Amino acid sequence: MKQYQIKQIHVKDAKPLRTDRLYWRVEAVYHRLKRLYGAKGLILRASKVDAVDLLGSEELPDRVIGLQRILRGNPAIGELSGRDLEPAVAELEGLLIECLARRQAEEELQQLIQAKMNQKYNEYIRDIKLEIAREQKNTTENAQTLKRLGYLTKMEHNRLRRSALEVLRPANLSEVIGQEKAIKSLLAKLSSPYPQHILFYGPPGVGKTTCARLALEIIKNRPGSVFSPEAPFIEVDGTTLRWDPREATNPLLGSVHDPIYQGARKELAEEGIPEPKLGLVSEAHGGILFIDEIGDMDPYLQNKLLKVMEDKRVFFESSYYDPHDQRIPRYIKQMFEQGVPADFILIGATTRPREDISPAFRSRCMEVYFEPLSAEHIREIVHLSAHKLNINIAAGVEDIIADFTSEGRGANKILVEAFAMALNEQHGRSEKIQVETRHVFAAVQNSRLTPCLISKASPEKEVGRLFAVGAYGYQGALIELEAVVFPAETPGKGSIRFNDTAGSMTRDSVFNAASVLRQQFGENLAHYDLHINVVGGGRVDGPSAGAAIYLAILSALKGWPARQDVAITGELSLQGRVKPVGALYEKIYGARRAGIKKLLVPAGNLADIPADSAGLQIIPIQSVDEAWPHFFPAVC
Repeated sequence: MKQYQIKQIHVKDAKPLRTDRLYWRVEAVYHRLKRLYGAKGLILRASKVDAVDLLGSEELPDRVIGLQRILRGNPAIGELSGRDLEPAVAELEGLLIECLARRQAEEELQQLIQAKMNQKYNEYIRDIKLEIAREQKNTTENAQTLKRLGYLTKMEHNRLRRSALEVLRPANLSEVIGQEKAIKSLLAKLSSPYPQHILFYGPPGVGKTTCARLALEIIKNRPGSVFSPEAPFIEVDGTTLRWDPREATNPLLGSVHDPIYQGARKELAEEGIPEPKLGLVSEAHGGILFIDEIGDMDPYLQNKLLKVMEDKRVFFESSYYDPHDQRIPRYIKQMFEQGVPADFILIGATTRPREDISPAFRSRCMEVYFEPLSAEHIREIVHLSAHKLNINIAAGVEDIIADFTSEGRGANKILVEAFAMALNEQHGRSEKIQVETRHVFAAVQNSRLTPCLISKASPEKEVGRLFAVGAYGYQGALIELEAVVFPAETPGKGSIRFNDTAGSMTRDSVFNAASVLRQQFGENLAHYDLHINVVGGGRVDGPSAGAAIYLAILSALKGWPARQDVAITGELSLQGRVKPVGALYEKIYGARRAGIKKLLVPAGNLADIPADSAGLQIIPIQSVDEAWPHFFPAVC
């Protein structure tokens, strides 16, 4: 870089145009600028406006012109005459004062900004504006606003205690009863260096949300975990998420707010700049996004979510965005042009059947099944909850609760209401509460609950009555079938009556059973009036009760007493074969819960039989004839 030497003017050589006072005023301006910018900085600024030679000139007007060029940043400032020198020097001093004031204001403001950024990094912009507004006494606070602030402060200090259900919520995975397999599977999937998205299937109230939240707390503290200690857990109910076709708002994925009508920040709205608003997928970045009842989400929104899961980013679009607009802040440019990171693990929970979930979701997610709770599990939950509430429960309380619910949350609700009734009877006395069976019965009656098990096994034998097994909502239960046979009043013109609410496929099973009976015994049911009843009138989804319907008709037709502690499931073919069925695990659970000793299942479901079926004998059969000795031991 070319070096410049500024010539100094000595007093004895100076030839001021008017007085020496002007010379010293110009010298003062020069030396103040030199202290402000430094010698090198001043030379650099002078070179940019072609003022280096002017500063080194022995002529005072030249030096004034040079200094004006530096202060104004304008190389086009021309010559001065002798009579214009004094006003020019006065103007020069004014420019210097303005420059110094601006520099000092900038330094003070920079110091203020830095202090606020160190105090609250995440909210520094908002805090700086509020602080500057307070310092300048430019505030909208008044008596009314301060009164409302005081009311909010009072509300913060006036809180009720936690609800009982919050107290009873499991605090660690060891308190989640009956889900050991699901917990083990979940932890294994999240502990992997390559965690996958997960879908939870299972009945309500068994701890799906709690397991997901607690599992993250365990995994993120393990060495080598992909989740950092600050990994977030974002929870949302899928039933509340709806797709807005106008794309004006989207709490899940985020949206772009109209700068005029939708509440963009004031300075952006005034400039007509759109501002993206981040959604839950961005808040869950680096952690877990838990969507409860994911099967109830809008299908179009599900597809949008799948795109985010693939890209691991959210992209925004707006007709207001102009990439060439220099007024747009850099963070908004980056959000529009590069998107926003959204790298998370999705855990979706549903009580719907697996087939109701989008195949696209199932193909991208690992699957974990939560088991329905047995009566033993409910009793264990009741005892654990009683300990947390620091109450005593009378003998039989847990058995009553287990009869009326199969959900952990439902068991706690009954216990809490019974506890409230017992506490109310003591009128606030401090002794330990004792919950009696009468309190539980009163709670059950107030909630209008009915027993979970309408049909139970018994050691008796009856003609024309036996049990099939059905499944609904990841739970199983007995289906009680009845059949009566009368000789037709007119031979050959008999009738068959069946529950219309049971479903068309079950009605078809009745006619399949009639055909098999005619093949086996030569009995034409047209000579009989046959009435078949599904007790309770419930809909039997599918043909899985076909074998049971056949056996009920056979028992009524032949007068054979059938065992009431044996049940069967399976579709009946016209050749008398027992065909495989679905939801076998839930049906085994339902049979065991109802006290069934022996369950007959299709041989084609042999691979679906779980290993832990203690207390229940499971017998695979291929033909419906093989069921006779088990149901009718007295005649076979």
